[in-house]
Amino acid sequence: MATSVKLAARFGYDAGRMLSLVALAAAAAAFVKGAIGFGFPTLGTPLLSLLVDVKTAFLVLIVPNIVMDGLQFVRRGAPRATVRRMASLVALGAVGTVVGTHLLAVLASRTVTLILAGFILLFVALNVTRLAPRLPARWEPWASPVAGFIAGVVGGITNVPGTPLVLYFHALRLAKEEFVSAVAFTFVLYKLVQLAAVTWYGLMSGALLIGSLLLTLAALAGFALGLRVQDRLQPQAFNRAVLIFLAALGIWLVLRNVAL
Repeated sequence: MATSVKLAARFGYDAGRMLSLVALAAAAAAFVKGAIGFGFPTLGTPLLSLLVDVKTAFLVLIVPNIVMDGLQFVRRGAPRATVRRMASLVALGAVGTVVGTHLLAVLASRTVTLILAGFILLFVALNVTRLAPRLPARWEPWASPVAGFIAGVVGGITNVPGTPLVLYFHALRLAKEEFVSAVAFTFVLYKLVQLAAVTWYGLMSGALLIGSLLLTLAALAGFALGLRVQDRLQPQAFNRAVLIFLAALGIWLVLRNVAL
């Protein structure tokens, strides 16, 4: 609570309003994740960074993300074929996450924010040019470890491994069910490694961990509503929703960073 009060004072809010805004941001990001299977840290981190510093936003979103990915994994499961297919991606992703978290520990918050902005600008450029690469099946054995490591490093620094992973899964042209299974399987393992890494590097304090646990409750409420939407989406509408979300998020973040 003391941390929340200090942050509230810093940004000109009373503690109650600050906590409400943080909970609302987490619930909104969780709704998107429930609806399309990903997007919680991608949307939640920049939203919370409007209220707190980017490293705090990064850390308090880890536990809610693990819980939601765990529920999504249990709900959908992951066929053995998917687990085997994503094994090298996850293994190199764990290495990349540790490397990225080390960089997070030594970099200033401003630098982390600029890295996040730069990555988002690259992402937006891909969407503006409508670049939708298709990955031939014969390339997957060597492409998966590379994509996994890159996603791990990006996620370790910026808390958004999902964007490179989603772009990679789209390149593989995964069907809706396999897409959601792959996201759940890879994301929960990435985030567990990330939680261990930030704890090891001393970034996750007791107060932040408690805040992250409490924020999970707000996130689960939004997540439950989002799952109802996902269940009603047909495959074509689901793919369209994923692409619309990515495009809208990219444009919004570009405008925000240009304004800064």
